[in-house]
Amino acid sequence: MKVLKFGGTSVGSAQRFKEVEKIITPAGKNIVVLSAMSGTTNTLVEISRCLYNRDAKGALALIGEMKNKYISVVEELYSTKEYKDNALNFINETFAYLSSFTKINFREPQERIILSQGELISTFLFAGCLREHGTNVCLLPALSFMRLNRRGEPDADKIRTSLMHLLSDAPDADLYLTQGYICMNANEEVDNLKRGGSDYTACLIGAAVQAEEIEIWTDIDGLHNNDPRIVNNTTAVRHLHFDEAAELAYFGAKILHPTCILPAHEANVPVRLLNTMAPDAPGTLIDNQFDHGKIKAVAAKDNIVAIKIQSSRMLLAHGFLRKVFEIFESYQTSIDMVCTSEVGVTVTIDDTRYLNDIVHDLKRYGTVSVDLDMCIVCVVGDMHWSNRGFESQVMTALKDIPVRMVSYGGSNNNISCLIREEDKVQTLTALSKQLFDL
Repeated sequence: MKVLKFGGTSVGSAQRFKEVEKIITPAGKNIVVLSAMSGTTNTLVEISRCLYNRDAKGALALIGEMKNKYISVVEELYSTKEYKDNALNFINETFAYLSSFTKINFREPQERIILSQGELISTFLFAGCLREHGTNVCLLPALSFMRLNRRGEPDADKIRTSLMHLLSDAPDADLYLTQGYICMNANEEVDNLKRGGSDYTACLIGAAVQAEEIEIWTDIDGLHNNDPRIVNNTTAVRHLHFDEAAELAYFGAKILHPTCILPAHEANVPVRLLNTMAPDAPGTLIDNQFDHGKIKAVAAKDNIVAIKIQSSRMLLAHGFLRKVFEIFESYQTSIDMVCTSEVGVTVTIDDTRYLNDIVHDLKRYGTVSVDLDMCIVCVVGDMHWSNRGFESQVMTALKDIPVRMVSYGGSNNNISCLIREEDKVQTLTALSKQLFDL
C-alpha cells in the first residue's frame, strides 16, 4: 500500500480533480490524502480575520464568493443529476454553516473549525466524483484518527490504532481517501497541523501503516538543484537522503515543509516527490540511502538577521555562550547559524518578533550590532570534511560576493553562507554555474 498526497494546485479545479482521478484509480488500493482546493485556505483565513474584527458584512461577502466558485466546480465536475444534486446540497449546508459564525462570539476554536472546511469540501467532492465513475472509495475522516497529544504533537500510537481500525472496517474498498492538514487535539477540538500539514498528514499515515512509499504530488517535477524561479535551467534532483531533504526544506526549498518528512524518516518509508502536470516524470526519491561524493542542490532562506555580541569578558570566560543562548531561549527564538571567536559570537535568526528585547538583554554582556536583510544560502550534499575540494568550489563561486558568515562542519550534509539579500540572485546563479555547470 502507498500513500498519495495531492496539494492544492493539484486539485485546483474540476479538471484537475479529473486528472488526479486518472493517476490514482489505476494505481491500486492506496490511501489518498487531499489538500483544500488552491486559494481556499487563504480565503478561509480572510473570513476568520473579518469575524475577529466583527465585520460580518465582509465575511459574508467572502463566503458568498467562495460558494459561487464551488457551485461552478460542481457543475463541471459531475455529469449525472444525482451526484450533482448531492454535491450542491453539501455545498449549501457547508456555506450556511460558515455563515452562522457571523452570529456568535468568534474565538480561536471557531477559527480552527473554519480552516478545516477546505479539506472537508475537497474530499467530499472528490469522493463523489470517484463514485460516479464506479470506484468504491472509502472516505476516512481525518478527524477520526489524526490526533495531537497534550504537547501539540502528533500522537503516533493513537493515529496508528484508530487508522488501522478504520481500514479494517472497509476491506472491500478500491481505495481510501482522507483529508490532509486537519486533526483533533487532546481536548477533542478541531485543530490543524499548520501550513505544510497535508504533507505531514501523508507522512504520519505512511509511517502508521508502514507504507511501501509516500508520494507527494505537486506542480513541479521534484525538488530542483536550485530555485527555478531565480536560476535558469535547473534540473530535478533524482535522489536525496532524508537528511539532505530536511536541510533543503529548512533552508528554503518550498516544495517541502521542514518537519513533514520526519515520521517517514523514522519509519524508513521512502518519499517520492511527483508532478501532477507531468505524471510520467520520475520526480525525486527521498530515502535513507546516501550518495557519497556528490553535491545535490542549493537553497536560500530570506529575512535573516545577524546579531553580533562582542566582549573582552568572553576571553577565557566560562559560561558566556550559555548566557547568550539562554536569552534566545527565553524568547523562544531559534538560531540558524553560529560563529564564535575569542572575544565574540555571531548568530542568525529568522524570527524577529522579539529582536529589540533580545538585543536589549544581550547588551548586558557586550557590544551588540545587528545586520538586517540578510540571506542564508545552503549547499547540500556529501559535505563530509574528508572530501577534498567541495568547500573550495563553493567559496570559488562566491569570490566576487561579500560573505558575512560561513558555517561548515556542523553537519555532514551542508555548507551555509550568510550574504546580503540583494546578492542572492548573483549568489545562486554563481553556485549553479560552478557546481552544476549551468
